[in-house]
Amino acid sequence: MPTPVPPLPCPPPAAVEDAPSEETTSGPGHRLRITLLMAGSCLPILGAVLIAPVLPQMQDHFADVPGAAALVPMALTVPALSLALLAPFAGVIVDRIGRKRLLVIATVLYAVLGTAPLWLDSLGAIVVSRALVGVAEAAIMTCCTTLIGDYYSGRQRDRYLGMQTMCASISATAFFALGGAAGSAGWRTPFWAYAVSLLLAPAMAALLPKPRPAAHTNESLPTAAELVSRPFPWRPLAGTCALTVFGAVLFYAVQVEMSFLLDDMGVTDPGMIGLVLAASSVATVTGAGVFTKLGRSPAARMPAVFAVCALGFAVIWLAPNPVVLTIGAVISCFGGGVMLPSLLTLAMSKLQYADRGRGTGLWTGSFFIGQFICPLVVLGLTSTVGSMAGAMGALAVAGAAGAAGLSLFSRRRQSVTVPEPIEQLAR
Repeated sequence: MPTPVPPLPCPPPAAVEDAPSEETTSGPGHRLRITLLMAGSCLPILGAVLIAPVLPQMQDHFADVPGAAALVPMALTVPALSLALLAPFAGVIVDRIGRKRLLVIATVLYAVLGTAPLWLDSLGAIVVSRALVGVAEAAIMTCCTTLIGDYYSGRQRDRYLGMQTMCASISATAFFALGGAAGSAGWRTPFWAYAVSLLLAPAMAALLPKPRPAAHTNESLPTAAELVSRPFPWRPLAGTCALTVFGAVLFYAVQVEMSFLLDDMGVTDPGMIGLVLAASSVATVTGAGVFTKLGRSPAARMPAVFAVCALGFAVIWLAPNPVVLTIGAVISCFGGGVMLPSLLTLAMSKLQYADRGRGTGLWTGSFFIGQFICPLVVLGLTSTVGSMAGAMGALAVAGAAGAAGLSLFSRRRQSVTVPEPIEQLAR
């Protein structure tokens, strides 16, 4: 079972009451800008899900390679390790040299490195190339999320952070279907999709404006000396980042292992596997859409969100056929669609302009640490309980325990903080 993490700290009243007021940005430039940022945010998702439908084919192709049972799933998720380890450093670079410049460079490298498996014959070399893709993804994801925080504020920023998850999930739906269809022509074919980033890089270079601190926040552009000397808000981010690791394990367990679960039930066609994965990812889009309609208290909804994820894993665990298995994936992915932007919004609310790159990098790194260790956690649970379905049951128990812990923490915090104003009024 994943290591227990500290519960998500409820944001102090100031985090909500002092949030920037609604200042809507609009116009053709805004629409083009947000389109480019959303497209850039989809690139790391492409890397995470595109080859999922062809993993069984890759497993068969490299069946004689020692350790293939672990290396093939890692070909899908090893970019997350690079992203997890390097995103915090990318955040430092973002704050030092600028968001836009790093974004353009990383987008070009993404295409070069992402298509490398088309010509590589060694499974080890493919895994290395995938790790290098994660380097580019670390910069892309950190820059895009940071720029959303730079360009927008208040509820509009929250909506676009939710939209970022929606767009990523919609793209995941398309990429699952694309990966399954392309996989019918061979397991290498889906890697051609990485070349699409060559279309985005010139547009980003020409059309994204240089960000500045928002005028209404009374922030000034920090100097290099101030970036080094000013304190960074480590403690407010610690609980959120720790819970994000756990949440990412739950979220990606469905993405990474669903094809193997279907294969165990006799569903072996890559196109069908891709359609099933695409159908389940629609639920993530729905969950992210629900997030954009909710209030500004992400911590308060965390217990319910983790409970929904746990319910989905329980259905997967007990599923007697592929239809029920898909229903369980839909339930779990819906919870993940609400969970991810909630955690990101809470993290962003704690960051000023000067800290935003580093803070976003830490949150992104935490998320992708969870993605990387996900298959290792499932592999360990499978060895312990004897089956992959049983491993899903263990994750259901872990999610339920997380939901109960968060609920208990929230109640205790309310019992401590709520009576205080009443006593003050009585005086």
